[in-house]
Amino acid sequence: MQKHNINISSVLVIGTGGAGLRSAIEAKTRGLDVTIIGKRLKEDAHTVLAAGGINAAFANVDKDDSWEQHFADTMIEGYRLSEPRTVEIMAKESPELVREIDKWGANFAKLDNGEIDQRFFGAHTYRRTCYSGDYTGRSILNALIKKTKELNIPIYDSQYVTEILVHEGVCFGVMAFETKSGERTVFLADSVILAAGGHTRIWRKSSSRRNENTGDGFLLALRAGCSLMDMELVQFHPTGMVIPEEMAGTLVTEAVRGEGGRLYNSLGERYMKEYDAERMELSTRDRVAIANYKEITEGRGSPNNGVYLDISHRSKEFIIEKLPRMYRQYLDTLMIDISEQAMEVSPTAHYSMGGILVDPDSHQTEVEGLFAAGEVTGGLHGANRLGGNSLAEILIFGKRAGKYASERSISMDTQKRSKEKISVAHERIDNYIKPGSFMARPLQRKLRNIMWENCGVVRDNERLELGLKEIDKLSECLSDLDVRPDSEGFEDLVLAFDLEGSIVSAKATMLSAHSRKESRGAHQRSDYEKLDCEYDLNFITKLNEKNKMEVFERPLSQISAELDKLISETKIDDNIEGKLLE
Repeated sequence: MQKHNINISSVLVIGTGGAGLRSAIEAKTRGLDVTIIGKRLKEDAHTVLAAGGINAAFANVDKDDSWEQHFADTMIEGYRLSEPRTVEIMAKESPELVREIDKWGANFAKLDNGEIDQRFFGAHTYRRTCYSGDYTGRSILNALIKKTKELNIPIYDSQYVTEILVHEGVCFGVMAFETKSGERTVFLADSVILAAGGHTRIWRKSSSRRNENTGDGFLLALRAGCSLMDMELVQFHPTGMVIPEEMAGTLVTEAVRGEGGRLYNSLGERYMKEYDAERMELSTRDRVAIANYKEITEGRGSPNNGVYLDISHRSKEFIIEKLPRMYRQYLDTLMIDISEQAMEVSPTAHYSMGGILVDPDSHQTEVEGLFAAGEVTGGLHGANRLGGNSLAEILIFGKRAGKYASERSISMDTQKRSKEKISVAHERIDNYIKPGSFMARPLQRKLRNIMWENCGVVRDNERLELGLKEIDKLSECLSDLDVRPDSEGFEDLVLAFDLEGSIVSAKATMLSAHSRKESRGAHQRSDYEKLDCEYDLNFITKLNEKNKMEVFERPLSQISAELDKLISETKIDDNIEGKLLE
């Protein structure tokens, strides 16, 4: 067996983003030894890209707001596919967690009376989104990193996890290698928390950055014995950059439309009047994404297969004050002054709303000792994510995962480990390190094209079945990858495991999309254009005994009569004046 280092802790956290850090903090404050590992640098987790805000029903601005209304708004926006208990916990506990992170240094905007300011986001009944300029995610992550330093929690970044170690149905740690040196470490722990993000980078156009959100967390979970839920539910943001190629999919914030930006096609038509005449450009995210997609695919798009987003009717001074990041983004990358020229934009894969099936209260997976939190989990968002809920999710369920993982560790008398499982994990790494016929990077690009063409904003049966065949062909290449560590590090090995995670995640997504024969929220099918109450259910994906992927139907969890009544009585707000979507 290959040599490896040993690291032992009570609680091990995989992921250095907001969910991972908050879970580690919770475990540490309960007196546990905690270790955090992640493949990205700890200061550069995906959390930093969440700009707009975090939701909490404080009623600081609109006095009629309540956790019940936050619950109803979330369920409605999710087309009732959300796990009700998960939504209830989020709506009830977000105020406490937002106050906490503000005290830790998130520095949210304040009202004159010292209370946290709140603004409108789309599909919210009241103003409940707290914010720190347009750097809310960065502010939250910085506060969490500061707290981990105060608590002396060790963080090992540049660690790539290849295997969650499970013996007789119980998790006892993970195998990982350092991405520069290749040095392997077996991280042993009583409880493991997986907070590894989603899979939106597997689409050609994505708001995620290179080598993040590749679906490796889903691969780890499936192989460990977990189930995934609602993998077909992926949020496409309506406006991502089109050019330059290396920036394709990079987010163009909805603040542009919130500050008056207008969408036009190549005919000069302000086409949103055909899709949502009341709200126009400030319609819901899924509706604007579909509108942009149709204008492009029906031949009314821009020369670079986008549409035009124009804010040039506003003054340069206004744009620089309200949209400084966007102004600089286009000036730096394309030498375009958006106060004078329109932007070319198109939909971009933005958020994984499906993910690992977890217990709503503890966030334990189906594998004993393995917990999960953040975008890697399913249940909260349903078929369309309510803006501002994702940052609430990472704090609330990061804390809960940390709490219950700690309680499990404290209650344990002994831990069973398996040399055989560790040996198998070594073999899985060794099997990749060899000359081969294929490079991982071009195959990853091919997969991203397959997903965009066959499982994008709008899907249909023919393209989904074609995509599944193409994915199976790609999967056959995994055994013949060219992986050669050199003086520059083990990037080839990272890319190989990323590719495997992407292929597995892509197949799970396509199989679930093929199973849901309706259009609902972010899941749109041209061959089944209407919502169908027969699909008031969740789709569960799991590996069978033969290691083959299967999809099952699961009835929706029941909602209390009182909360169900509130959902039914909530009116969709068409008055978008002053409301910023994000």
